[in-house]
Amino acid sequence: MSKKELLHIIELKRLQLNNSVSEYGLSSSYTLQISQELDQLLNQYNSILLNKSFGKKKSLIVQ
Repeated sequence: MSKKELLHIIELKRLQLNNSVSEYGLSSSYTLQISQELDQLLNQYNSILLNKSFGKKKSLIVQ
């Protein structure tokens, strides 16, 4: 998955999270699940940035 594709997925997940908060509230299990999914995506993106910065190659797991 390219960096650009991952950024697009992150933006969609952020929108989904905002909608979930509006509809179900901050503490709903659905909102928490989406938040955790967004965290995983952001961690993957951060890993890509770090790998480019330090020249390391790590495998990325996309769920």
